[in-house]
Amino acid sequence: MTNAFDKASANALHWVEKTGLVLIAFATVIAIGQEVMVMVGQMKVHLADLLLLFIYLEVLTMVGSYLKAGSMPIRMPLYIAMVALARFIVLDVKGMDNWQLLAVTGGILVISLAVLALRYGHVRYPYSGASINEKDDL
Repeated sequence: MTNAFDKASANALHWVEKTGLVLIAFATVIAIGQEVMVMVGQMKVHLADLLLLFIYLEVLTMVGSYLKAGSMPIRMPLYIAMVALARFIVLDVKGMDNWQLLAVTGGILVISLAVLALRYGHVRYPYSGASINEKDDL
């Protein structure tokens, strides 16, 4: 009985996970459409708009990667965080004092160093669970 329960609960969690990923992808596509409509309505594209679209595309890439491989490289959310911080700087640089700007750029640097350390670790110390893209994608 425990085996049947474990199998049923694993199957239910699998479908909840897939449904959640599809909802995230659907919501992201809607958000892309809304942002494009704003740009068309203003007849102007700003750097912040492009960075936001890039974040949306990274989210879609992350969802696609997770659906295809069943796992997600930790680098993807780190890339999204770096772009989000860069977008924050672009939007609010005039309202920031030097310390705030330094803190945000320091955050980008720390995240960049984390990505570098992860990439180095994947190349230098590959593990059996890594996909080919994880090992060779430098």
